[in-house]
Amino acid sequence: MNFFKKLFSKKQNIESNEPEEQVTKLRRDVNFDSPEDRSRYIMDCLEQLETGTRETEILTGEYQLITEYLTDTEEIDALPDEQHSKLEALASQLTGYDSEMKKYRDRKNRMSDIDFYTLRSHESEVEDGIKKLREGEKYAVKIKKDLRRLDGERQANEFRKQELKRSKANYKGMVGIFITAYIFCMLLLVFLQFVLGLSVFIGYFLATAVMAIACAVAAIKYIDSDKEQATAQNTVNKLIKLQNTVKIRYVNNRRLLEFLYLKYHVENAEKLEKLWRLYQQEKEERRQFIEAEARNEYCSKQFLAMLTSFRIKYPDRWLFQTSAILDKREMVEVRHELILKRQAIREQMEHNKKLADDARDEIADISLLYPEYAKEILEMVDSTKRAAD
Repeated sequence: MNFFKKLFSKKQNIESNEPEEQVTKLRRDVNFDSPEDRSRYIMDCLEQLETGTRETEILTGEYQLITEYLTDTEEIDALPDEQHSKLEALASQLTGYDSEMKKYRDRKNRMSDIDFYTLRSHESEVEDGIKKLREGEKYAVKIKKDLRRLDGERQANEFRKQELKRSKANYKGMVGIFITAYIFCMLLLVFLQFVLGLSVFIGYFLATAVMAIACAVAAIKYIDSDKEQATAQNTVNKLIKLQNTVKIRYVNNRRLLEFLYLKYHVENAEKLEKLWRLYQQEKEERRQFIEAEARNEYCSKQFLAMLTSFRIKYPDRWLFQTSAILDKREMVEVRHELILKRQAIREQMEHNKKLADDARDEIADISLLYPEYAKEILEMVDSTKRAAD
Protein backbone atom coordinates (compact mmCIF):
# COMPACT_ATOMS: atom_id res chain seq x y z
CA MET A 1 0.00 0.00 0.00
CA ASN A 2 2.83 2.47 -0.78
CA PHE A 3 0.44 4.21 -3.14
CA PHE A 4 -0.96 6.16 -0.14
CA LYS A 5 2.38 7.98 0.21
CA LYS A 6 2.63 8.49 -3.52
CA LEU A 7 -0.90 9.84 -3.56
CA PHE A 8 -0.12 13.03 -1.66
CA SER A 9 3.45 13.45 -2.87
CA LYS A 10 1.93 13.55 -6.35
CA LYS A 11 -0.61 16.04 -5.13
CA GLN A 12 2.16 18.50 -4.17
CA ASN A 13 3.78 18.22 -7.61
CA ILE A 14 0.65 18.97 -9.61
CA GLU A 15 0.19 22.53 -10.74
CA SER A 16 -2.97 24.28 -9.57
CA ASN A 17 -5.70 24.62 -12.20
CA GLU A 18 -9.32 25.66 -12.18
CA PRO A 19 -11.70 22.85 -10.95
CA GLU A 20 -13.75 23.08 -14.10
CA GLU A 21 -10.72 22.17 -16.22
CA GLN A 22 -9.84 19.08 -14.11
CA VAL A 23 -13.33 17.56 -13.78
CA THR A 24 -13.76 14.05 -15.31
CA LYS A 25 -16.74 12.05 -16.45
CA LEU A 26 -16.73 10.13 -13.16
CA ARG A 27 -17.15 13.28 -11.07
CA ARG A 28 -19.38 15.20 -13.47
CA ASP A 29 -22.52 14.71 -11.36
CA VAL A 30 -20.84 14.78 -7.93
CA ASN A 31 -21.45 17.67 -5.56
CA PHE A 32 -18.18 17.78 -3.59
CA ASP A 33 -19.64 20.32 -1.19
CA SER A 34 -22.02 17.58 -0.03
CA PRO A 35 -20.27 15.39 2.62
CA GLU A 36 -22.38 12.38 1.65
CA ASP A 37 -21.68 12.65 -2.11
CA ARG A 38 -18.02 13.45 -1.51
CA SER A 39 -17.52 10.53 0.87
CA ARG A 40 -19.35 8.11 -1.43
CA TYR A 41 -17.28 9.19 -4.43
CA ILE A 42 -13.94 8.93 -2.61
CA MET A 43 -14.91 5.49 -1.22
CA ASP A 44 -15.81 4.35 -4.74
CA CYS A 45 -12.38 5.48 -5.96
CA LEU A 46 -10.65 3.75 -3.04
CA GLU A 47 -12.61 0.58 -3.70
CA GLN A 48 -11.62 0.72 -7.37
CA LEU A 49 -8.01 1.29 -6.37
CA GLU A 50 -8.02 -1.60 -3.89
CA THR A 51 -9.79 -3.96 -6.31
CA GLY A 52 -7.49 -3.12 -9.18
CA THR A 53 -4.39 -3.54 -7.01
CA ARG A 54 -5.62 -6.82 -5.51
CA GLU A 55 -6.59 -8.30 -8.86
CA THR A 56 -3.26 -7.22 -10.34
CA GLU A 57 -1.41 -9.03 -7.54
CA ILE A 58 -3.46 -12.18 -8.07
CA LEU A 59 -3.00 -12.07 -11.83
CA THR A 60 0.72 -11.46 -11.39
CA GLY A 61 0.95 -14.77 -9.52
CA GLU A 62 -1.00 -16.54 -12.26
CA TYR A 63 1.14 -14.90 -14.92
CA GLN A 64 4.29 -16.10 -13.19
CA LEU A 65 2.85 -19.62 -12.89
CA ILE A 66 1.95 -19.75 -16.60
CA THR A 67 5.43 -18.49 -17.46
CA GLU A 68 6.97 -21.28 -15.38
CA TYR A 69 4.71 -23.82 -17.13
CA LEU A 70 6.00 -22.54 -20.45
CA THR A 71 9.55 -22.85 -19.18
CA ASP A 72 8.81 -26.48 -18.28
CA THR A 73 7.63 -27.20 -21.84
CA GLU A 74 10.83 -25.69 -23.20
CA GLU A 75 12.94 -27.75 -20.79
CA ILE A 76 11.18 -30.94 -21.89
CA ASP A 77 11.60 -30.10 -25.58
CA ALA A 78 15.29 -29.35 -25.01
CA LEU A 79 16.02 -32.74 -23.41
CA PRO A 80 18.63 -34.91 -25.15
CA ASP A 81 17.18 -37.78 -27.21
CA GLU A 82 18.23 -40.45 -24.70
CA GLN A 83 16.60 -38.71 -21.75
CA HIS A 84 13.52 -37.85 -23.80
CA SER A 85 13.18 -41.50 -24.83
CA LYS A 86 13.25 -42.63 -21.20
CA LEU A 87 10.64 -40.02 -20.33
CA GLU A 88 8.48 -41.13 -23.26
CA ALA A 89 8.70 -44.76 -22.13
CA LEU A 90 7.38 -43.87 -18.67
CA ALA A 91 4.72 -41.59 -20.17
CA SER A 92 3.60 -44.43 -22.44
CA GLN A 93 3.30 -46.81 -19.48
CA LEU A 94 1.28 -44.25 -17.52
CA THR A 95 -1.04 -43.74 -20.49
CA GLY A 96 -1.60 -47.48 -20.71
CA TYR A 97 -2.35 -47.81 -17.00
CA ASP A 98 -4.71 -44.82 -17.11
CA SER A 99 -6.52 -46.34 -20.08
CA GLU A 100 -6.83 -49.68 -18.30
CA MET A 101 -8.24 -48.08 -15.14
CA LYS A 102 -10.56 -45.81 -17.12
CA LYS A 103 -11.91 -48.84 -18.97
CA TYR A 104 -12.84 -50.40 -15.63
CA ARG A 105 -14.40 -47.18 -14.26
CA ASP A 106 -16.44 -46.57 -17.41
CA ARG A 107 -17.72 -50.15 -17.72
CA LYS A 108 -21.49 -50.30 -17.63
CA ASN A 109 -23.48 -52.75 -15.48
CA ARG A 110 -20.76 -52.85 -12.86
CA MET A 111 -21.60 -54.67 -9.67
CA SER A 112 -22.49 -52.35 -6.80
CA ASP A 113 -20.14 -52.19 -3.83
CA ILE A 114 -22.91 -53.37 -1.49
CA ASP A 115 -23.53 -56.55 -3.52
CA PHE A 116 -19.82 -57.14 -4.04
CA TYR A 117 -18.83 -56.88 -0.37
CA THR A 118 -21.91 -58.84 0.73
CA LEU A 119 -20.90 -61.79 -1.45
CA ARG A 120 -17.23 -61.41 -0.55
CA SER A 121 -18.08 -61.74 3.15
CA HIS A 122 -19.95 -65.02 2.41
CA GLU A 123 -17.81 -66.16 -0.50
CA SER A 124 -17.29 -69.71 0.82
CA GLU A 125 -21.02 -70.15 1.47
CA VAL A 126 -22.60 -68.72 -1.67
CA GLU A 127 -22.67 -71.88 -3.79
CA ASP A 128 -24.21 -73.83 -0.90
CA GLY A 129 -26.64 -70.92 -0.40
CA ILE A 130 -27.70 -71.10 -4.07
CA LYS A 131 -28.32 -74.83 -3.69
CA LYS A 132 -30.38 -74.33 -0.52
CA LEU A 133 -32.42 -71.56 -2.10
CA ARG A 134 -33.21 -73.61 -5.19
CA GLU A 135 -34.22 -76.63 -3.08
CA GLY A 136 -36.25 -74.43 -0.73
CA GLU A 137 -38.07 -72.69 -3.59
CA LYS A 138 -38.89 -76.04 -5.26
CA TYR A 139 -40.05 -77.43 -1.92
CA ALA A 140 -42.23 -74.34 -1.37
CA VAL A 141 -43.92 -74.92 -4.74
CA LYS A 142 -44.49 -78.60 -3.88
CA ILE A 143 -45.90 -77.74 -0.44
CA LYS A 144 -48.31 -75.22 -1.98
CA LYS A 145 -49.55 -77.89 -4.40
CA ASP A 146 -50.00 -80.36 -1.52
CA LEU A 147 -51.90 -77.76 0.52
CA ARG A 148 -54.21 -77.03 -2.42
CA ARG A 149 -54.80 -80.78 -2.96
CA LEU A 150 -55.46 -81.41 0.74
CA ASP A 151 -57.79 -78.44 0.92
CA GLY A 152 -59.69 -79.75 -2.11
CA GLU A 153 -60.06 -83.19 -0.54
CA ARG A 154 -61.16 -81.69 2.76
CA GLN A 155 -63.81 -79.57 1.07
CA ALA A 156 -65.02 -82.60 -0.92
CA ASN A 157 -65.40 -84.64 2.28
CA GLU A 158 -67.11 -81.72 4.03
CA PHE A 159 -69.57 -81.56 1.12
CA ARG A 160 -70.12 -85.34 1.23
CA LYS A 161 -70.66 -85.16 4.99
CA GLN A 162 -73.39 -82.57 4.51
CA GLU A 163 -75.00 -84.70 1.80
CA LEU A 164 -75.05 -87.73 4.11
CA LYS A 165 -76.53 -85.61 6.89
CA ARG A 166 -79.35 -84.61 4.56
CA SER A 167 -79.80 -88.24 3.47
CA LYS A 168 -80.17 -89.38 7.08
CA ALA A 169 -82.79 -86.72 7.64
CA ASN A 170 -84.59 -87.89 4.51
CA TYR A 171 -84.57 -91.54 5.69
CA LYS A 172 -85.97 -90.51 9.06
CA GLY A 173 -88.70 -88.58 7.27
CA MET A 174 -89.45 -91.58 5.05
CA VAL A 175 -89.92 -93.83 8.12
CA GLY A 176 -92.37 -91.30 9.52
CA ILE A 177 -94.25 -91.26 6.22
CA PHE A 178 -94.33 -95.07 6.14
CA ILE A 179 -95.71 -95.26 9.66
CA THR A 180 -98.34 -92.63 8.91
CA ALA A 181 -99.33 -94.47 5.73
CA TYR A 182 -99.47 -97.79 7.62
CA ILE A 183 -101.76 -96.34 10.29
CA PHE A 184 -104.00 -94.85 7.61
CA CYS A 185 -104.18 -98.24 5.86
CA MET A 186 -104.96 -100.00 9.11
CA LEU A 187 -107.82 -97.59 9.85
CA LEU A 188 -109.15 -98.04 6.30
CA LEU A 189 -109.02 -101.85 6.61
CA VAL A 190 -110.80 -101.72 10.01
CA PHE A 191 -113.51 -99.61 8.45
CA LEU A 192 -113.94 -102.04 5.58
CA GLN A 193 -114.00 -105.01 7.91
CA PHE A 194 -116.30 -103.81 10.64
CA VAL A 195 -118.50 -101.30 8.87
CA LEU A 196 -118.86 -102.87 5.45
CA GLY A 197 -118.29 -106.42 6.57
CA LEU A 198 -115.56 -107.18 4.05
CA SER A 199 -112.79 -109.75 4.50
CA VAL A 200 -109.53 -107.81 4.62
CA PHE A 201 -107.11 -110.29 6.21
CA ILE A 202 -104.85 -110.27 3.17
CA GLY A 203 -104.83 -106.47 3.30
CA TYR A 204 -103.61 -106.59 6.90
CA PHE A 205 -100.86 -108.94 5.87
CA LEU A 206 -99.77 -106.97 2.79
CA ALA A 207 -99.81 -103.63 4.60
CA THR A 208 -97.76 -105.01 7.47
CA ALA A 209 -95.31 -106.71 5.11
CA VAL A 210 -94.84 -103.58 2.98
CA MET A 211 -94.48 -101.47 6.12
CA ALA A 212 -91.86 -103.80 7.56
CA ILE A 213 -89.85 -104.00 4.34
CA ALA A 214 -89.94 -100.21 3.76
CA CYS A 215 -88.88 -99.40 7.31
CA ALA A 216 -86.18 -102.02 7.18
CA VAL A 217 -84.76 -100.59 3.93
CA ALA A 218 -84.91 -97.04 5.32
CA ALA A 219 -83.23 -98.16 8.53
CA ILE A 220 -80.43 -99.91 6.64
CA LYS A 221 -79.88 -96.85 4.43
CA TYR A 222 -79.84 -94.61 7.50
CA ILE A 223 -77.27 -96.81 9.24
CA ASP A 224 -75.08 -96.91 6.09
CA SER A 225 -75.28 -93.12 5.75
CA ASP A 226 -74.43 -92.68 9.42
CA LYS A 227 -71.36 -94.91 9.07
CA GLU A 228 -70.29 -93.12 5.90
CA GLN A 229 -70.79 -89.75 7.62
CA ALA A 230 -68.55 -90.84 10.48
CA THR A 231 -65.96 -92.03 7.96
CA ALA A 232 -66.13 -88.67 6.15
CA GLN A 233 -65.72 -86.82 9.48
CA ASN A 234 -62.68 -88.93 10.33
CA THR A 235 -61.25 -88.24 6.90
CA VAL A 236 -61.80 -84.49 7.39
CA ASN A 237 -60.05 -84.64 10.78
CA LYS A 238 -57.11 -86.50 9.28
CA LEU A 239 -56.90 -84.03 6.41
CA ILE A 240 -56.97 -81.06 8.80
CA LYS A 241 -54.22 -82.64 10.89
CA LEU A 242 -52.19 -83.32 7.75
CA GLN A 243 -52.78 -79.76 6.54
CA ASN A 244 -51.48 -78.39 9.82
CA THR A 245 -48.38 -80.54 9.55
CA VAL A 246 -47.76 -79.37 5.98
CA LYS A 247 -48.35 -75.74 7.00
CA ILE A 248 -45.72 -76.07 9.72
CA ARG A 249 -43.29 -77.40 7.11
CA TYR A 250 -44.21 -74.53 4.81
CA VAL A 251 -43.64 -71.92 7.54
CA ASN A 252 -40.26 -73.43 8.48
CA ASN A 253 -39.21 -73.56 4.83
CA ARG A 254 -40.41 -69.98 4.33
CA ARG A 255 -38.39 -68.77 7.31
CA LEU A 256 -35.27 -70.47 5.95
CA LEU A 257 -35.81 -68.81 2.54
CA GLU A 258 -36.37 -65.39 4.12
CA PHE A 259 -33.17 -65.78 6.16
CA LEU A 260 -31.17 -66.64 3.04
CA TYR A 261 -32.77 -63.79 1.05
CA LEU A 262 -31.83 -61.35 3.81
CA LYS A 263 -28.35 -62.81 4.16
CA TYR A 264 -27.49 -62.37 0.47
CA HIS A 265 -29.74 -59.32 -0.21
CA VAL A 266 -31.65 -61.08 -3.02
CA GLU A 267 -35.26 -61.95 -3.89
CA ASN A 268 -34.75 -65.44 -5.29
CA ALA A 269 -32.14 -68.08 -6.14
CA GLU A 270 -31.93 -66.94 -9.76
CA LYS A 271 -30.89 -63.44 -8.65
CA LEU A 272 -28.24 -64.85 -6.30
CA GLU A 273 -26.88 -67.09 -9.04
CA LYS A 274 -26.66 -64.13 -11.42
CA LEU A 275 -24.92 -62.01 -8.76
CA TRP A 276 -22.49 -64.85 -8.10
CA ARG A 277 -21.48 -64.94 -11.77
CA LEU A 278 -21.10 -61.14 -11.77
CA TYR A 279 -19.11 -61.32 -8.54
CA GLN A 280 -16.59 -63.75 -10.00
CA GLN A 281 -16.12 -61.50 -13.03
CA GLU A 282 -16.03 -58.35 -10.88
CA LYS A 283 -13.51 -59.91 -8.49
CA GLU A 284 -11.08 -60.61 -11.33
CA GLU A 285 -11.53 -57.14 -12.83
CA ARG A 286 -11.02 -55.45 -9.46
CA ARG A 287 -7.87 -57.48 -8.93
CA GLN A 288 -6.57 -56.32 -12.29
CA PHE A 289 -7.56 -52.73 -11.47
CA ILE A 290 -5.71 -52.82 -8.13
CA GLU A 291 -2.63 -54.22 -9.84
CA ALA A 292 -2.82 -51.55 -12.55
CA GLU A 293 -3.29 -48.89 -9.87
CA ALA A 294 -0.22 -50.12 -7.98
CA ARG A 295 1.87 -50.21 -11.18
CA ASN A 296 0.56 -46.74 -12.06
CA GLU A 297 1.57 -45.37 -8.65
CA TYR A 298 5.07 -46.89 -8.93
CA CYS A 299 5.48 -45.60 -12.47
CA SER A 300 4.18 -42.15 -11.44
CA LYS A 301 6.86 -41.89 -8.75
CA GLN A 302 9.56 -42.79 -11.30
CA PHE A 303 8.06 -40.32 -13.77
CA LEU A 304 8.01 -37.47 -11.21
CA ALA A 305 11.53 -38.26 -10.01
CA MET A 306 12.81 -38.17 -13.59
CA LEU A 307 11.09 -34.84 -14.33
CA THR A 308 12.48 -33.39 -11.11
CA SER A 309 15.97 -34.46 -12.14
CA PHE A 310 15.41 -32.64 -15.46
CA ARG A 311 14.80 -29.37 -13.52
CA ILE A 312 11.08 -29.36 -14.29
CA LYS A 313 9.53 -27.03 -11.72
CA TYR A 314 5.99 -28.46 -11.79
CA PRO A 315 6.33 -32.18 -12.57
CA ASP A 316 2.90 -33.10 -11.11
CA ARG A 317 0.93 -31.40 -13.89
CA TRP A 318 2.61 -33.63 -16.50
CA LEU A 319 1.01 -36.70 -14.95
CA PHE A 320 -2.18 -35.53 -16.65
CA GLN A 321 -0.51 -34.43 -19.90
CA THR A 322 1.52 -37.48 -20.85
CA SER A 323 0.10 -37.25 -24.38
CA ALA A 324 2.01 -33.97 -24.86
CA ILE A 325 5.27 -35.77 -24.04
CA LEU A 326 4.44 -38.57 -26.46
CA ASP A 327 3.24 -36.35 -29.31
CA LYS A 328 5.05 -33.16 -30.34
CA ARG A 329 1.86 -31.79 -31.87
CA GLU A 330 0.16 -32.07 -28.50
CA MET A 331 3.09 -30.24 -26.91
CA VAL A 332 2.75 -27.45 -29.48
CA GLU A 333 -0.96 -27.14 -28.63
CA VAL A 334 -0.19 -27.04 -24.90
CA ARG A 335 2.41 -24.31 -25.43
CA HIS A 336 0.06 -22.36 -27.70
CA GLU A 337 -2.73 -22.55 -25.14
CA LEU A 338 -0.38 -21.36 -22.36
CA ILE A 339 0.82 -18.45 -24.50
CA LEU A 340 -2.76 -17.38 -25.23
CA LYS A 341 -3.67 -17.68 -21.59
CA ARG A 342 -0.62 -15.67 -20.50
CA GLN A 343 -1.47 -13.00 -23.06
CA ALA A 344 -5.04 -12.80 -21.76
CA ILE A 345 -3.74 -12.52 -18.19
CA ARG A 346 -1.30 -9.79 -19.18
CA GLU A 347 -4.09 -7.80 -20.81
CA GLN A 348 -6.22 -8.22 -17.73
CA MET A 349 -3.31 -7.14 -15.53
CA GLU A 350 -2.83 -4.00 -17.64
CA HIS A 351 -6.55 -3.28 -17.43
CA ASN A 352 -6.62 -3.67 -13.64
CA LYS A 353 -3.42 -1.65 -13.26
CA LYS A 354 -4.97 1.14 -15.33
CA LEU A 355 -8.10 1.05 -13.12
CA ALA A 356 -5.95 1.36 -10.01
CA ASP A 357 -3.82 4.14 -11.52
CA ASP A 358 -6.91 6.05 -12.67
CA ALA A 359 -8.43 5.79 -9.19
CA ARG A 360 -5.15 6.90 -7.57
CA ASP A 361 -4.84 9.87 -9.97
CA GLU A 362 -8.49 10.77 -9.42
CA ILE A 363 -8.06 10.91 -5.63
CA ALA A 364 -4.88 12.99 -6.03
CA ASP A 365 -6.64 15.36 -8.44
CA ILE A 366 -9.58 15.82 -6.09
CA SER A 367 -7.23 16.53 -3.19
CA LEU A 368 -5.53 19.17 -5.33
CA LEU A 369 -8.75 20.71 -6.62
CA TYR A 370 -10.44 20.76 -3.20
CA PRO A 371 -7.67 21.42 -0.66
CA GLU A 372 -10.23 22.22 2.01
CA TYR A 373 -11.21 18.52 1.99
CA ALA A 374 -7.66 17.13 1.72
CA LYS A 375 -7.43 16.24 5.41
CA GLU A 376 -10.74 14.38 5.28
CA ILE A 377 -9.63 12.49 2.18
CA LEU A 378 -6.33 11.58 3.83
CA GLU A 379 -8.19 10.17 6.84
CA MET A 380 -10.40 8.05 4.53
CA VAL A 381 -7.29 6.79 2.76
CA ASP A 382 -5.60 5.91 6.07
CA SER A 383 -8.77 4.17 7.32
CA THR A 384 -8.96 2.08 4.13
CA LYS A 385 -5.26 1.23 4.46
CA ARG A 386 -5.70 0.02 8.07
CA ALA A 387 -8.74 -2.08 7.06
CA ALA A 388 -6.77 -3.62 4.17
CA ASP A 389 -3.82 -4.44 6.45
